[in-house]
Amino acid sequence: MATLKKTIQKNLLVIITLALSTGVLLYFFFTTEGIVTLGEIITKLRLRWLFMAIASAVLCWICEGCALNLLCVHLYPNWNYNRSFCVGMIGLLYSALTPFSTGGQPMQIYSMRKMGMDTGKAGSIIAVKTLTYQVIMVGYSLVLVAWKFRFFQTSVSNFSFVTIIGLISNSAFIFLVALFMISATTTNKLVNAVIQFLHRIKLCRHPAERYEKIHGQLEVFHNASKLMGNSIKLYIPVLVITVFQITLNSLIPYFIYRSFSMHEVPVTTMVAAQVFVAMVSAFVPLPGASGGAEGSFYIFFGMFFGSAILPAILLWRIISYYSNILFGAVFAYIGKRYNVPDKIVE
Repeated sequence: MATLKKTIQKNLLVIITLALSTGVLLYFFFTTEGIVTLGEIITKLRLRWLFMAIASAVLCWICEGCALNLLCVHLYPNWNYNRSFCVGMIGLLYSALTPFSTGGQPMQIYSMRKMGMDTGKAGSIIAVKTLTYQVIMVGYSLVLVAWKFRFFQTSVSNFSFVTIIGLISNSAFIFLVALFMISATTTNKLVNAVIQFLHRIKLCRHPAERYEKIHGQLEVFHNASKLMGNSIKLYIPVLVITVFQITLNSLIPYFIYRSFSMHEVPVTTMVAAQVFVAMVSAFVPLPGASGGAEGSFYIFFGMFFGSAILPAILLWRIISYYSNILFGAVFAYIGKRYNVPDKIVE
């Protein structure tokens, strides 16, 4: 009994997260006709397209490991892909289990340190990897907004507001990081001026603490850029892999759509919808964006799936969320075999 209690306490966050996300799905299914629709769809499911959705998720994991490995090998030539893949899966696991996906990067740094990497170098690698992903995601979103803005503006209520807030928030952060790398003094003055203004209009209660937090985050990226260098040969492949990864992840709803024997909606429209779902879900302060992810998927994809939207949400969450937790836990355990006592892997 004591062992069971200790196990529950150790994995309490995982249990709460899974219970919350599962509860949202079950609520939708049993308070609507979702379970009936799912039964009807299963008999007509086109397995080839469903397999492609699953393969896309697996390829996303592989891309995560590849991008991470390029950065790791840059500082540690003897580092290997197996380590990078396990670290990537650990990041996906803890991002799925923590609010705002905040636990992924710290656990990756911790795991890389356990595998023998210097903490500062591990932090620099993860900082560059994170910034790269954010830059590509914002750029991807800007292109799709320009391309599909009119369609979604007329089809989704409050689309303009949600999109603008998401793009401004992410773009502002990237702009600050870039400016900080060019001129730390100018950035500090700008950040302090904005925080003081927000404090005067009662939108920021503790200006000094907020400034220190933002400054600390910018300093991490600044130090990372100095350590990693400015090699174009390093960053171009990482950028290309990241674009491929985001595209694969955005194709999962389309493959699910085709597995339901539907084909009227263009693939580009559904890719755009998934990118917007990811952008909206990022603002949900719950592990795995529980509730927000399902809700935003319902809003953006309901017009495509019609009565089959709830089964679509179920399959999408299983493939793109629950599988990250399941296989992330598996590879977190496997990754322990690469741990070393104190030795640095040069």
